[in-house]
Amino acid sequence: MSSPVKMAREIIDTMGGKENINNLQYCMTRMRVTPKDAGKVDVESLKKVEGVMGVVESSGQYQIIVGPGIVNKLAAQMEELTGVKVGETRDLRSEIKDKNRTPFKMMLRRIAGIFIPLIPALIGCGLIMGINNILLKFGAMPENLGNILGVLGNAVFMYLSIMVGINTAREFGGSPALGGVMAGILSHPNLTKITIAGKNLIPGRGGIIAVLLAVVFTVWLEKRIRKMIPEILDIILTPTLTVLIAGIATLFVIQPIGGIISEAIGMGVKGIIEGGGFIVGAILAGTFLPLVMTGLHHGLTPIHAELLQSTGVNTLLPILAMAGAGQVGAAIAVYVKTKNNRLKKTVLSGLPVGIMGIGEPLIFGVTLPLGKPFLSACIGAAFGGAVQAVLKVGSTSMGLSGLPLAAIIVPEKIPFYLLGVVVSYIAGFIATMIIGFDDPVDEDVDGAKTTSTGFTFGS
Repeated sequence: MSSPVKMAREIIDTMGGKENINNLQYCMTRMRVTPKDAGKVDVESLKKVEGVMGVVESSGQYQIIVGPGIVNKLAAQMEELTGVKVGETRDLRSEIKDKNRTPFKMMLRRIAGIFIPLIPALIGCGLIMGINNILLKFGAMPENLGNILGVLGNAVFMYLSIMVGINTAREFGGSPALGGVMAGILSHPNLTKITIAGKNLIPGRGGIIAVLLAVVFTVWLEKRIRKMIPEILDIILTPTLTVLIAGIATLFVIQPIGGIISEAIGMGVKGIIEGGGFIVGAILAGTFLPLVMTGLHHGLTPIHAELLQSTGVNTLLPILAMAGAGQVGAAIAVYVKTKNNRLKKTVLSGLPVGIMGIGEPLIFGVTLPLGKPFLSACIGAAFGGAVQAVLKVGSTSMGLSGLPLAAIIVPEKIPFYLLGVVVSYIAGFIATMIIGFDDPVDEDVDGAKTTSTGFTFGS
């Protein structure tokens, strides 16, 4: 594996030099680089940098897959070498104008900018909550300690809407504090004392959807008010008028609309999964890997959050998590069948994190370059997804996948979830053994050759 310093230097060179780098960001497995001039980027050379497992270009931004652990070290080196500040909470807006910058892609990119910074908190709190729930169910947790862990685990979900409000305002170019205020208004306990059209308001109605709608409107309003207010009065009048007008509009219009949408999402997803049974589960899980490959899976994050807030249980997440399990099974089969030592090492380096729910190293380092194993992984995922749907498995949190997801599954459904994981492993393995793949050629230590496909594998 190349050192982070060497990798950073080579990536910067292929991106057209440090003068061509406009923005830097990173998530759990990807270094996200936005160049000033995309024409100066040598994508083919970028893919060949040692340690790079794959590259996804999305609306002028290059997502460089390097895997967990190394990505934060790489980010620090790129910040030092370029002088461009890097962080997980950076505004994702880009000044790049390119033909691929469609409204749909920009929407997904903004959603990623809102929710990706929340992933560490969701994982940490979700895992604590899940473990605590399991121990409490079996009477293995002292009451006071259980209450302490309950507070620690529930904290992110108690204030999730406010954090989403802050990130949404930041992402759309408004004042983050006002975004948090609007989310606070929507969840204020005293809303029960307010009557509109003969009905008392419900704190939190509309969930994350209402927060997103309200904050986007607030940012739009804030920008227009600021244009009309003299600079000397801006600090006083702009936030006051924004909160007053946007707040009233939110309570009378946006929250009811958000409530209708969120309730429709909750009932719709639940109805589709329960009504379609194993067929829907198989389709959802079997088609999820291509979404992860392109980064489009971030578009589902608001739906996961909404299901939790509206129903308390997320039945979609366990189904989609089978995509990673199917890929693990396919990767194990690749390890068994290949005679390529470098490919074996790539599989071994990606399997542990794949089992833990982080799939990009196996996608871009193993299954996707080989082609057929990627299809086999989707087949394995479909089998596991069918099991999750039929057995109505649900999670009580979000942010986790793979085996760790078992900790946040509804306790009585944990054995069923693990059954689905094993089914995906087996189905992905068998599908790969049957369908096969072209074993790549590589020079081993003795200079002997095996077969070749011409793909470059991550190390």
